[in-house]
Amino acid sequence: MKLKYLSHSTFEVTGRNFKALIDPFISENPNSPVKVSDYLDITHIFITHGHGDHFGDAIEIAKECNSTVICNFELAHYIISKDQTINVHPMHIGGRTNFDFGRVKMTSALHGSGILHNDIFICGGNPCGFIIEADGKKIYHAGDTGLTLDMKLLESEKIDIALLPIGGNFTMDIEDAIRAVDFIKPKTVIPMHYKTFEVIDADPEEFREKTEKINVKVMDYGEVIEV
Repeated sequence: MKLKYLSHSTFEVTGRNFKALIDPFISENPNSPVKVSDYLDITHIFITHGHGDHFGDAIEIAKECNSTVICNFELAHYIISKDQTINVHPMHIGGRTNFDFGRVKMTSALHGSGILHNDIFICGGNPCGFIIEADGKKIYHAGDTGLTLDMKLLESEKIDIALLPIGGNFTMDIEDAIRAVDFIKPKTVIPMHYKTFEVIDADPEEFREKTEKINVKVMDYGEVIEV
């Protein structure tokens, strides 16, 4: 698989049989190195929760590409209410499902998931993370979350790459993200959800320097790595 960092918590994941976006916050993202119009071939979209900086451009991209959107049950029904032609696959916390490209498990996250609709927030279900297993590799995208002991359970998953928020205020900060790494014990960690807004102006190099024994990769916006 190939992993491309699009800033904030947005990633492009490309495997043998799929091309996916996770939390496609693009058009309103001041740091995005891509445009929504760049995407015509997305097969799957993963949404961790309903906040605008994660739900992002999911509906527009899904309609253009005929993508399958994988998200929680409540977000799935919200999307269908907007356009019944969009393919959605609802899941919930702890569920693991086989897809044509591999397997996906929905993991817990400590956060909110409200959807801003007509200037009010409506229920967006439970926030989540995802373990995406394809081409013999496992990527864990934590979504927006605080530190939780549930992360200890992920050690047995033998995660290849963990994508963890470090920005603080709305999610784990650097100190708690380091503890999360110790719980999960992935082969590689990539920090995310920092510097998009002033309130999450964390230094990923500080996180890298303070994290021991685990490889930390700080990705540039638009950078691509092999998983």
